[in-house]
Amino acid sequence: MTRTAERFHEDPGLQPERTVLSWGRTMLALCTAAAIFLRWLPTHGPFVLTLFGVATCTAIGIYSTQRSRYRRGSAGISNEHVTPDAVAVVVTSTAVLALGVLGLITVVVF
Repeated sequence: MTRTAERFHEDPGLQPERTVLSWGRTMLALCTAAAIFLRWLPTHGPFVLTLFGVATCTAIGIYSTQRSRYRRGSAGISNEHVTPDAVAVVVTSTAVLALGVLGLITVVVF
C-alpha cells in the first residue's frame, strides 16, 4: 500500500473526509472571491489588492493545513475523542469579516 492510499481510520467516509471537503469548498469560495476582487481593480483602484491579498492568504492557509487537519480528525476517531479546530474557524471567520468590511470600504469610499 502506498503512502497516499494509507488509511488512518477504519471507517471511510466519516468526519475527516467531510471536514476536508468542507474546508476545500471554503478555499474554492475564497479563490473565487479573490478573482472577483481582481475584476474590481479598474473600477475601484489599487485598494482592491488588499481584498485580493486577504482572500488569497486565507485560501493558502486553508490549503497548507488540510493534511494536518485530516490526520488530527482521523486520530481523533481512532482514539474516540475528536477535538474541534476552533483556531481555524476563528481565523477564517475573522478573515471573512475583514473581507466584508474591506469590501464595503472599497465600494463606499473608492
